Amino acid sequence: MRAWIDILFPPRCAACGGIFAGGSDGGFCPECLERVRTVHAPLCRVCGLPFETGPPGEGVCEACLRNPPAYTESRALYVYEGPVLEAVHRFKYGGRAHLADLFGPLLAELAAGWLPELEDAILMPVPLHPRRLRQRGFNQSLLLARHLAGLPGLSLDFLSLQRPRDTIPQASLGREERKRNVVRAFALKNPAVVEGRDVLLVDDVATTGSTLHACGTVLARAGARRVFCLVLARALA
Repeated sequence: MRAWIDILFPPRCAACGGIFAGGSDGGFCPECLERVRTVHAPLCRVCGLPFETGPPGEGVCEACLRNPPAYTESRALYVYEGPVLEAVHRFKYGGRAHLADLFGPLLAELAAGWLPELEDAILMPVPLHPRRLRQRGFNQSLLLARHLAGLPGLSLDFLSLQRPRDTIPQASLGREERKRNVVRAFALKNPAVVEGRDVLLVDDVATTGSTLHACGTVLARAGARRVFCLVLARALA
């Protein structure tokens, strides 16, 4: 059946858009797949930043030791470069919402192997400002998050965490500007919903981690027990 489907609807590469024979991992054509890097150990057990060298275990990077983020742990599937960067841009800005059905299950697989056992935890996508949501037509983080809703102990909540302040797109800013840009950008509609509960925050990309930190700050102040973050791709320092 899969062979017939591939003949009738040939798969296209998530990065370059070229038609290729089915069977490639992650929806990338063989040429693009060769340049895709996944995030793997050794890495910082807090922010998930991979180390260039080191033992196979997980340590803590200098940045997290000096300025601990407002979340418990963060993990990413891919390194944000090359074909992955192109695929994310096609996903967010090119209207390729269907790519969430490709990457979402991969994120769910990563989460299942990484997260501790959760009970009554909340799954939250990083929200968009209403104006940005109208322009784009969808929240890419929500499309990814819904594929994790079936994991044990998680319930999806995409309304409580909100973005009342319309910020400048992070992609156009430097590291320090990104931090200032998201200060007070997020709020909880009902803070009591996270009190004493674990939260899994989902986003598409982490560059400096400023957005995840800002969301984690809001959740922690509302009494969240632990905040875990999962992103499709992260930039390397």
